[in-house]
Amino acid sequence: MAAPGNNAAELHIDPSEVKKEILNRYPAKVARRRARQIVVNKVDEGEQVPEIHANTRTIPGILTMRGCAYAGCKGVVLGPTRDILQITHGPIGCGFYSWLTRRNQTRPKSLDDPNYMPYALSTDMQEEEIIFGGEKKLKKAIQEAIELFHPKAIGIFSTCPVGLIGDDVHAVAREMEEKYPEVNIFGFSCEGYKGVSQSAGHHIANNKVFTDVVGQLEAPKEGSFRLNLLGEYNIGGDAFEIERITEACGLTVHSTFSGNSEYDEFASAHTADLNVVMCHRSINYMAEMMEKRYGIPWFKINFVGARATAKSLRKIAAYFGDATLTEKVEKVIAEEMAPVEKVRQEVEARCRGKLAMLFVGGSRAHHYQELFEEIGMKTISAGYEFAHRDDYEGRKVIPTITVDADTRNIEELTVGPDGTRFRPRKGAAEIERLRQEGFRFNDYEGLMPQMADNSLVIDDLNHYETEVLIEKYKPDIFCAGIKEKYVIQKGGIPLKQLHSYDYSGPYAGFRGAINFYREIDRLVNSKVFRFVKAPWQENPELAGSYGWNG
Repeated sequence: MAAPGNNAAELHIDPSEVKKEILNRYPAKVARRRARQIVVNKVDEGEQVPEIHANTRTIPGILTMRGCAYAGCKGVVLGPTRDILQITHGPIGCGFYSWLTRRNQTRPKSLDDPNYMPYALSTDMQEEEIIFGGEKKLKKAIQEAIELFHPKAIGIFSTCPVGLIGDDVHAVAREMEEKYPEVNIFGFSCEGYKGVSQSAGHHIANNKVFTDVVGQLEAPKEGSFRLNLLGEYNIGGDAFEIERITEACGLTVHSTFSGNSEYDEFASAHTADLNVVMCHRSINYMAEMMEKRYGIPWFKINFVGARATAKSLRKIAAYFGDATLTEKVEKVIAEEMAPVEKVRQEVEARCRGKLAMLFVGGSRAHHYQELFEEIGMKTISAGYEFAHRDDYEGRKVIPTITVDADTRNIEELTVGPDGTRFRPRKGAAEIERLRQEGFRFNDYEGLMPQMADNSLVIDDLNHYETEVLIEKYKPDIFCAGIKEKYVIQKGGIPLKQLHSYDYSGPYAGFRGAINFYREIDRLVNSKVFRFVKAPWQENPELAGSYGWNG
């Protein structure tokens, strides 16, 4: 494997040939399926891109990058909430491995405020519970948790064995809530096998938080410009940086779903006047339902990247349409961009032309391309772990997406206007005027319309395909998660984790952009990776064959 450092201009690689080589190693049936998930990008007029196959089951035997529905529900959406006590009903391993692995940070408002994020609570199911049922053990765990922590709310998360043996976590929640009416207790049927990936868990989490938490408390925060930030999980302190910026602009972030968040903010989120969505894959369900029930409009924003942050702030200011707010936002952008631009130019001189690959979940494979572009780097291949077609092609394709058995497995809530609390924040004429000015409400573009022609877009990348990409393209940096990290680095390619940031961050907002520029500069220009010798270079793969003498 050659050392990294190829300039994009030096590449003469036909992505169709790379795709062909990948597929040649698969059995015919597998190759046919994967061919629809590996797409050479081509953007036509009107952002038309090729169709990609997504949100389908991983083929057994393939080493996927994906997580399960339980991981998406408990680990992603609810995990960063500091004062909802979270009990995993299942074996201890599920609870342990969903415990803060994404480095979600939190900052209680006072020393007296509860923070349950350092705790991993589990019923620790054993063989006895698998045979005779675990509901008694779950009730005992809830009772013990209430006596110890006195929480406002408890979430119960089902793992695979719970669904298989038929434990009814919802009945247990109702029974325990009758016993402890001061505690909001709710369960999630988020068994790992629900759906094809962690995406199913996001949807399950959204449904339950919406029905059992949002709207439970009438406590609007003070402020003239109040919004909820959806799909920001405060990895490495991202939400802290966003809060710093929005406060400086005079905006009030009522709640963040769900980084640095608390129960009361969720329960009163329906009182805000705008929902902005960062990670649309994990939480667009919530935005849709809050608009239908409470009349809160939503649109997509992105606080990853300095230019993207400035653009998002301007968009929010334009929505509220207040001259004083607009002036303040412009002042903040001008002050913040000066130091950002100084570092950006310094780093760009060393990074321009270098190549990146991004295979991360949610919207991150999309958002982080803006940061790389700001320092002159090019993304030559990207994809998601758990995306749907709209995450790639744009929201306009949703009506054409086939609903299969795996999708039907997740409940779709029927939501209508609340009888007393539905209040459209903008009239139809005002919404139309904003649309005419370029606002795209209830919409997002998707990854592929923003990627260059001939870039290779791959859904549900696996270990073997990763090796082919690295061998062919020799990127300067590969962005993925912990499962890929060490194999790629042993191959002489730096890997940046964009799920947990490798103990660094924040990377959102203006100061986050500076952190990211410097981190990527260190990685792609470090000489250390050139000296890495992969173990398999000295002990190559053993190959064998079967013989039949019958």
